[in-house]
Amino acid sequence: LQYHLYTPPLPHISNAHPHQKSIHNFFMTDRLRELLLRRNEAISLALDQLSPETQRLPVELHSYHTFYPLDNANNNVNKVFGYPTSVYKAKSALDGNSYVLRRIEGFRLQNDAAMGSIESWRRINHANIVSLRESFTTKAFGDNSLVFVYDYHPLSTTIFSKHFRVASHGMLEKNLWSYIVQLCSALKTIHGANLAARVIEPSKILVTGKNRIRINCVGIFDLITFDGGKNVSLHQQEDLLRFGQLILVLACGSLNAVHNLQKSVDHVGRQYSSDFKNVLLYLLSKPSPLKTIDDVIAMIGPRILHEINNSHHYTDSLEAELTKELENGRIVRLLSKLGFINERPEFEGDPSWAENGDQYLLKLFRDYVFHQVDDDGNAVIDMAHVVTCLNKLDAGIDEKIMLMSRDEQSCLI
Repeated sequence: LQYHLYTPPLPHISNAHPHQKSIHNFFMTDRLRELLLRRNEAISLALDQLSPETQRLPVELHSYHTFYPLDNANNNVNKVFGYPTSVYKAKSALDGNSYVLRRIEGFRLQNDAAMGSIESWRRINHANIVSLRESFTTKAFGDNSLVFVYDYHPLSTTIFSKHFRVASHGMLEKNLWSYIVQLCSALKTIHGANLAARVIEPSKILVTGKNRIRINCVGIFDLITFDGGKNVSLHQQEDLLRFGQLILVLACGSLNAVHNLQKSVDHVGRQYSSDFKNVLLYLLSKPSPLKTIDDVIAMIGPRILHEINNSHHYTDSLEAELTKELENGRIVRLLSKLGFINERPEFEGDPSWAENGDQYLLKLFRDYVFHQVDDDGNAVIDMAHVVTCLNKLDAGIDEKIMLMSRDEQSCLI
């Protein structure tokens, strides 16, 4: 797709008076359109059927087909889970949607009861958690593999890739508060369901939009290190500690910040507010039965209200963009009907088709809408005129217009 063709308004158009409208005002912003098009393109990506990579992948696995690798096959040893992993996008034959299949390679399930732990995760539905759909074992890849199926978020990246690929001086505090609020909300839901995330790592948290994050890979540890839920409290305490370490490295802009806590905390105290430092120190404090995510939520109460306010503003902006495109489908249907009638080549020699009656009126109306000319005979390109005429026609407005034939020999009111 030629994304560069979606150009923003020129400066002299951007500075127009409020009552003046450009063609950009009739459609969603080019930036949003490009983002959505890129996501649709990512969903549609597929391998060449004759490529060697395709030959190494199964044609169909359970109800999933059309596999497309999402990770680097040369570096698939996962340091978090301890097993080589592979990640694929695949389509479901049941609903036609795309999903992510994370394969744990060389894993043999020892306890069938471990599969029951997945049911608890399947019931979790949260805006900041990548939903786990199902899990199963397979030998379709030539070994004993364990596969987890998650929702697919196109164009998403990880916190590690976004913030630590290049050197930085730390995130802005307002963006860090947004991350903190979202992670608190997700952990509140997870801990409230008597579960633990266990994947609060920069490489396992997705950034799926502007300051929008989601915890990924939930449920994997529960299955590969199945203990029947005996150590949930311990893992929840570990979640809070990992939470604090994540915020610390983001604030310092370096993954090495956790190796010298005192120096890193001093840096945070100089660069960020006291409220931020207090939350960080609480998360980094020693595990205790009295240490819970509820305490963190109580400490960040005002920030939650600010995040809700920003979310509502963003929702309003998206609704405004949707409103611009609301009637486009109706106008397209109207244009389709006009296209079916006007200029039918099979009736070109039949004067009764387009030279009289309703067909002739529609032919003249088409010229009135699209073929306007100025006093010098130059074509008039006026999108406002086109949209206004089509809307009035569809609504049946009782308004008289003058329709003139191309030879200017006949005129109809």
